[in-house]
Amino acid sequence: MNVTEAVTSRRSIREFLDKPVELETLRRVMDKARWAASGCNYQPWEASILTGQPLRDLQAKMRTTPPQELEYDWDAPKAEEKYKERLYGISRGMFDALGIEREDKAARMNAMARNATSFDAPAVMFVHFPRLMKAPQWSDTGMWLQTVALLLREEGLDSCFQEFMAYYANVIRDHLGLDHERTMFFCGMAIGYRDPDAPVNNFERERVPLDEHIRFLGWD
Repeated sequence: MNVTEAVTSRRSIREFLDKPVELETLRRVMDKARWAASGCNYQPWEASILTGQPLRDLQAKMRTTPPQELEYDWDAPKAEEKYKERLYGISRGMFDALGIEREDKAARMNAMARNATSFDAPAVMFVHFPRLMKAPQWSDTGMWLQTVALLLREEGLDSCFQEFMAYYANVIRDHLGLDHERTMFFCGMAIGYRDPDAPVNNFERERVPLDEHIRFLGWD
């Protein structure tokens, strides 16, 4: 798989096959991802990847613990209409694919609750870094995560980034034995093999046209 194929075939997967992910495959992916861009070579990202009983135990804790107050805000862009519409657009596509009506709030809540079990992915990565890291290092962590996602595609695997996990940052830190004062929990990442027949993995996603994002200057 070339880079273009990896980029265009990557999407957030919300239905996985019941198929384990081999440790050797994950080690190969994570070893390559170390070479992601990193300002000042800080390499701020840290993570724990769980499967089997350790993962099930953590998910059981999350299902029985009320969500906490978020330590960072991912919802601020909704203050501007064009960003709010992009969010609502992808939500409409997902719920339509799941066959859930807008008025069916209970079904919507149940669908969102599946985030706590990472949509039954066989492996989940929990991403964190020291609290002293600031905006540039958050950006570096994002570049590293994208690198991981593309390398997973190269291996025939799929993923779903889960900022939702920040609602359970304290539970996750406790389960992983992380210092609350030192460690900022960022997100989860579901990892596994996509169910190719699941409608939720196949609905159309929209992207903003190139010229709305990018200007090219000097090519007269």
